[in-house]
Amino acid sequence: MPRVSDEHLAARRQQILDAARRCFLRDGFHNTSMQDVIAEAGLSVGAVYRYFPSKNDLITSIAQATIGGAEEIFAELARHEPPLPLVEALGRALDFVDSQAGEDGVLPLAIQVWSESLRDPALAEFVAATYRRLRRHFASIVRQAQQAGEVPADADPEAVGAALFGLVPGYFLQRILTGTPDRETYLGGVRALLASHHPAPR
Repeated sequence: MPRVSDEHLAARRQQILDAARRCFLRDGFHNTSMQDVIAEAGLSVGAVYRYFPSKNDLITSIAQATIGGAEEIFAELARHEPPLPLVEALGRALDFVDSQAGEDGVLPLAIQVWSESLRDPALAEFVAATYRRLRRHFASIVRQAQQAGEVPADADPEAVGAALFGLVPGYFLQRILTGTPDRETYLGGVRALLASHHPAPR
């Protein structure tokens, strides 16, 4: 038998993940069965189970694409030259959020991933490790802001980075659940908070 190419295997795996993602977005993790995914993918039972032996394997792979996809974006923000001011770095992070917040984006699934991680220890470990890495990127952004004089030199960059990073899921949770605020309104609020700690001279 001819050897199946790596490209074919990767395409078939992605076909299954795309089908699972549609099912999860439509019906949620718990209301989706492997049979639902198989029917959505239009493949045989054996073909799907070859790549994903269980629904948990599918959920973990979806989680890696959903949450892990932000890491490259945030790493680029931390490496940016010249270093970005805090609000500009946050604004670029929110650009990524806006690009992924619609029906076809990955962020609606992120909420389901968070919920599932409360039940699945392996998924919880993945989510925690990923978020620790994301926070480190924001701590790097804060260290650069300290060197630029934007953040007090005696501030804890890990603490400030955690607070800055927390503004990102805070934004997309509100956007997904309520439809507001928009990016500019949110950033305006952040600027006002930062300005309140740096009152204008009398």
